[in-house]
Amino acid sequence: MFENYRVFNYELAGRKMVVETGKMAGLADGACLIRYGDTAVLCTATMADTPREGVDFFPLSVDYEEKLYAVGRIPGSYLRREGRPSEKAILASRVVDRPMRPLFPKDMRNDVAITMTVMSVDQDCSPEITGMIGASIAVAMSKIPWDGPIGGVSVGLVDGEIIIMPDEAQREKSDLNLTVAATMEKVVMIEAGANEVDNDTMLKAIIKGHEAIKGIIGFINEIVAAVGHEKIEFESKDVPEDLFEAVKEFAIEDVRAAMDTDDKNVRDAALLPVYASVHEKFDPDYEERESLIDEAMYKLQKYVVRRWLLDDGKRVDGRDINEIRPLASEVGILPRVHGSGMFTRGQTQVLTTCTLGMSGDAQLLDGLDSEETKRYMHHYNMPSYSVGETRPSRSPGRREIGHGALAERSLVPVLPTMEEFPYTMRLVSEVLSSNGSTSQGSVCGSTLALMDAGVPIKAPVAGISCGLITEGERWMTMVDIQGVEDFFGDMDFKVAGTKKGITSIQMDIKIHGLTYEIIEEALNKTYAARCHIIDDVILKAIPEPRKELSPYAPKMDSIVISTDKIAEVIGKGGKVIQKICSECEVKVDVEEDGHVYVSGLDTKNIARAINIIKTIVEDPEVGAMYYGRVTKILPIGCKVEIAPGKEGFIPIRDLEDKRTEKVEDVVTVGDIIPVKVMKIGDRGIDLSRKDAIAAIKAKQEREAAKE
Repeated sequence: MFENYRVFNYELAGRKMVVETGKMAGLADGACLIRYGDTAVLCTATMADTPREGVDFFPLSVDYEEKLYAVGRIPGSYLRREGRPSEKAILASRVVDRPMRPLFPKDMRNDVAITMTVMSVDQDCSPEITGMIGASIAVAMSKIPWDGPIGGVSVGLVDGEIIIMPDEAQREKSDLNLTVAATMEKVVMIEAGANEVDNDTMLKAIIKGHEAIKGIIGFINEIVAAVGHEKIEFESKDVPEDLFEAVKEFAIEDVRAAMDTDDKNVRDAALLPVYASVHEKFDPDYEERESLIDEAMYKLQKYVVRRWLLDDGKRVDGRDINEIRPLASEVGILPRVHGSGMFTRGQTQVLTTCTLGMSGDAQLLDGLDSEETKRYMHHYNMPSYSVGETRPSRSPGRREIGHGALAERSLVPVLPTMEEFPYTMRLVSEVLSSNGSTSQGSVCGSTLALMDAGVPIKAPVAGISCGLITEGERWMTMVDIQGVEDFFGDMDFKVAGTKKGITSIQMDIKIHGLTYEIIEEALNKTYAARCHIIDDVILKAIPEPRKELSPYAPKMDSIVISTDKIAEVIGKGGKVIQKICSECEVKVDVEEDGHVYVSGLDTKNIARAINIIKTIVEDPEVGAMYYGRVTKILPIGCKVEIAPGKEGFIPIRDLEDKRTEKVEDVVTVGDIIPVKVMKIGDRGIDLSRKDAIAAIKAKQEREAAKE
């Protein structure tokens, strides 16, 4: 039945990779089922027969579809089926899109759809990398015009050793989570998260990843030679050369004059009359094709910027090639939030807030890997006003999700552990103004907000981008690219890190790849720039994390109990833990491993809740201090509950350090009072309010003497 069915085998990092073609998705232009270990991904590529009308870009869509049956799970949603893509699925789509897109013809307007459907997952064999390789095979073997193939690998760093395609156990110990995509000749995509890895080690990891990719590309070329289709001709939608030359001759001086400013608003306003005069001149000759005039003007602006950079070493805003735009930073801007920081670089401005929460506020994940929760979240918003536009607000798109994830990845290596700082953290970056590299602005804003919130981060993190202009064998890089240099340049190489090393990289390019020399220069330039930002901007705004949390932040303490005592703390139907929360006005989270986190706005209430929990799981000891609730008044004293089910008795003589006539003169039912355990015997627990107050007073006097 499957006459064209073929199977191809390859070994990658000691594990078998199998590609099957000619059996599934026969109506797609290109399709393969790729297996790596027990991971299986169906990859397809299709192209529309005719160009899409009214667009001035190549309409490519790349989708990475997670199916929870791949890990033997039923979706947790109400409908019990997969809904919108998860954040990780969106990020995987972007990782595959970025290296593949530059290799398609820029003047093609036919819709192309690439779909990777994850059908089985082996946690030792990355489905994202498997999908990337499969997508490359599907497009390369199809009729779709493309200058691929590409290959991709993940690279780890375990105990100082660079590992290609690390397994799950190695990834848990790795100081580097690097994804490299490349052609046979050049690197086309880099994405990394790292624990302060130095430039030299990062470059070595990239090079080693590329060496592994060359073998993958050889394997793909064998598949294409066996089952590939001839690439079709397409209708080019590029600006006619004669039109571009005519517009260039007519308007180049006006475009140069309009663009020669460091203010985006001034530039945009100055270009409006130039556009109007060009349309007035050329529209009669291009009726019903006026959009070509706008494309010619875009191409002319690109020509002007690139000539300035390559020929004159001149930047649009007059800066030196390695000069950063004016910088500013502030903290404590919003009084009621737990932490806030605003970072400004030129006309790019980002305000980031930090909110602290309990461990129970961690995000629950419903994906294909083993990660189930996330205690650090970074969300990025870029409203239309930030670029002077009037679009209505919508839910975050792929770009916003990607930028938030990049900032998140940048800060994770410097965060304190749950034991050191038992909080969930949510960072939100609001882009107030955008003229290039807002993602790295949000990295800097995040450092400010975390330090302002009192989060004891290990070191401040800053981010900066490096651009590139190429022409044949000529190339040059420039640091801190603004919007116009990003639009008309060839690369946006974003690097974040501490002064010690890199914590994240994300590389976007518009050309067919980078040499190692370009990558090395970009790493060196971004290192110098981020050190300047850390020393001269961030640390001058806030030299270290605040010692005290905001008065509006929840205060927290934690203890570890035996797992066999968890049921006692929770109680039947949750009655015990609910009673603790109600009486102490706190929130209590109990983890499966025995960690108990208690939070509230009053530290005394937190201490009381912790004491109650300790009393539940431990037998009271003579000399121990508690805050208990008076439950019954007797003529000779009162009963006090120090924990659910555990009561003691205070004789009337031990209520105060003076004679007490009536118990009601000192306490009433429901009062919360300090008590000290004096004796434990057959008749129960003897408590003393008098001795507890004396102990508290003595402690306060000792602390005052120290100050």
